[in-house]
Amino acid sequence: MNALLFRPRDLLLAGAIVLLAIAISTRYGAFVSLSNLLNVYNDTAILIMLAFAQTAVILTRCIDLSVAANLALTGMIVAQLNTIAPGVPILALIALALLIGAVLGAINGFLVWKIAIPPIVVTLGTLTIYRGLIFVIAGGEWVNAHQMSDAFKAFPRETLFGVPVLSWISLLLIVVMGLVLTRTALGRSFYAVGGNPAAAVYAGIDPGRVRFLAYTISGAISGLCGYLWVSRYAVAYVDIANGFELDVVAACVIGGVSIAGGIGTTAGAVLGALFLGVIKNALPVIDVSPFWQMAISGAAIILAVAFNARAERTKGRIILKRAETTA
Repeated sequence: MNALLFRPRDLLLAGAIVLLAIAISTRYGAFVSLSNLLNVYNDTAILIMLAFAQTAVILTRCIDLSVAANLALTGMIVAQLNTIAPGVPILALIALALLIGAVLGAINGFLVWKIAIPPIVVTLGTLTIYRGLIFVIAGGEWVNAHQMSDAFKAFPRETLFGVPVLSWISLLLIVVMGLVLTRTALGRSFYAVGGNPAAAVYAGIDPGRVRFLAYTISGAISGLCGYLWVSRYAVAYVDIANGFELDVVAACVIGGVSIAGGIGTTAGAVLGALFLGVIKNALPVIDVSPFWQMAISGAAIILAVAFNARAERTKGRIILKRAETTA
């Protein structure tokens, strides 16, 4: 298991982000100003939260390709509800978004647990279903800014001590997920199931139930991000966050979360998302088309998986050598 807040790899990634920011500042000095760095973090806040959602699932040797579709469907539902009943309190809409997202995530978890369908097949299928439901619910129409209430749009933009609420929510989630993964039986179960499912059973852990809970948590976070996305950008449409699941997986893998399960930290997920966030914000500065972003994310996934696999093989060799020495 690897239930740690930080790993040496996290420090290396943090150093790479600092060097990247310094390199960009040579072309655009204001990039490293405090106000711009806060803007970069705020732009990356939703990716950070979805990276936590994905991390919980990947730790159990599964994957959730439906996080962005969950976000889009939940966002469309709460946006439409706001147009129909603008008087509904924002906290009630947030609670509804969490509930809807959790239900959508639980559907994934149930199919993986009880029906034993491979996770990639389940979530690829629900991704398509959720995207289709958005079109059915909205009839292909958009919910635009003028149809949303002022309170609905204002919440994530409100500032506290000069920092937007959206950023504060992501910071709160960093603390909560860090505590869950390192200080609770559930978090330790994620690592145990991902590290060795057979051994986890002998320890009294039900891998199927743990994966169900991981998917439910992932869905709830995705649902929350659904409200935050449509309210921040003041628009809801069928293709919200289309393809964003690639960035989410990339953030996790770059942050050292092993696709094989059982390895990963909250700090790594945050740093992986920030690495992509810095790149995304830097592309216009260095005159690179934003359309290259998906290609960069895909390349980052391949390189990070290769690096992770090599590191894990090397670690395995060290363990074997130690065992041979003591024999």
